[in-house]
Amino acid sequence: MQNAENGVDYSQKWYVMSAIAMSTFLSTVDGSIVNVALPTLVDELGTVFAVAQWVILVYLLTQTTLLPSIGRLGDMLGKKRIYTGGIVLFTAASVMCAFSPNVYWLIGFRLVQAVGSVMMLGLGMAIVTEAFPPQERGKAIGLNGTFVSIGIVLGPTLGGLILSVTTWRWIFLVNLPIGIVGAFLAWRFVPDKRPLGKQQFDYAGAVLLFISLLAFLLALTMGQQLGFTDPLILALFAAAVLSLVFFVWVEKRHTQPMIDMSLFRNQVFSLSLLIGAVAFVAIAGTTLLLPFYLQNMRGFAPQQVGLMMAMIPIFLGVAAPLSGAASDKYGTRRIASLGLLVVVFGYWIMSGFDLTTTLIVFALGTIPIGIGMGIFQSPNNSAVMGSVPSERLGVASGLLGLSRTLGQTTGIALFGALWAGRVASSYGETLTGGATAAPIPAQINGLQDVFLVMMALIVVALGLSVWGIKQEKSEKLLQRDKG
Repeated sequence: MQNAENGVDYSQKWYVMSAIAMSTFLSTVDGSIVNVALPTLVDELGTVFAVAQWVILVYLLTQTTLLPSIGRLGDMLGKKRIYTGGIVLFTAASVMCAFSPNVYWLIGFRLVQAVGSVMMLGLGMAIVTEAFPPQERGKAIGLNGTFVSIGIVLGPTLGGLILSVTTWRWIFLVNLPIGIVGAFLAWRFVPDKRPLGKQQFDYAGAVLLFISLLAFLLALTMGQQLGFTDPLILALFAAAVLSLVFFVWVEKRHTQPMIDMSLFRNQVFSLSLLIGAVAFVAIAGTTLLLPFYLQNMRGFAPQQVGLMMAMIPIFLGVAAPLSGAASDKYGTRRIASLGLLVVVFGYWIMSGFDLTTTLIVFALGTIPIGIGMGIFQSPNNSAVMGSVPSERLGVASGLLGLSRTLGQTTGIALFGALWAGRVASSYGETLTGGATAAPIPAQINGLQDVFLVMMALIVVALGLSVWGIKQEKSEKLLQRDKG
């Protein structure tokens, strides 16, 4: 491989990858490490769970609502400055979180930390795409997925270790050395590519999309406690839809829209985003409910639950770079479809989980989820990033992150509510203590039903992917006939 192709220098690609990997690892570790510390925060900060959970929720809400805007700013101003600034802001906010005097200061600093995180995550994929030649894009994106998995696996383990030997404040201070190294690598090696010509930021579009996403996320989050037919929740859903309609109207009339709606005319781009979001809905529900199955229904210790749950991200991390490299050679859609087929098999096994399921059968169900998602995710992400012009890579990266976070948030709300409903149906009545207060057999029956729904959802995603293959074939035949 030569250092430059088509006038583009790729000689620094692995240094760029190391910078992106550092921030990716930082963000994913921080997300999972704080989840583990939530009970400790309730005790040591003298608060209640309803307040403490906003340490996590404000982070997720800020990330999701700002992703599209950060992607657009990256395309306008250059990705390096925003990305490097994100690492610095994230690291500084981590230190501020560590010295928070109470839970409300902690929530405020977590919001600042989330802004830094979205500046990294919203542009990381775009920077990787630019740093590697097109024929290595899948491999590079797959490697990035591996670092996501490593962060997810190490987060709970590292959090538990820190909490066992010292105070909760060190779960944030541990970010400091990683952030310093990551900021240096980004400043030193990420290319400073800036667009030519003066561009405008679409403030009206940004505000409307922010309102739409925030209303939708709040409806999903609060609906789990108030019920999805509560007037406030219905009003939030209505506000989300109305704001989205106005957003599309504004974007079609703006000379330099925040999101170029013509991107969605590209079938590869729009279909890959949709399939990815559907897959993440199912995966989010899985990571929500498996701990209840293992700890509440089966009685495994928290340490054992952590190790058993690690199977999914570990095998995802192993499969992601391999499938990415394969997609560079054989094409994205076929490899992605194979991954979804493996996931379907995993959910079919999991739909039979009960009180007698052995560890081997548990592994036969969960390992295919990790392998299948690893096989699917890298080529699907590569398809998204490879289907847009270079001046729209920031927006594409932001939308890719948005499809993931929206899918995860929707999956948690959807399958949490569905499981509670199926448990109540199995038991014959709704318990005041919720689904976890029901007899174990009723909880198991509800869980099996939910896993079947997850399998059906992945089957839908697989059907869309296969349809995409057929459409690509038809387009190639049509182009050949024209030629």
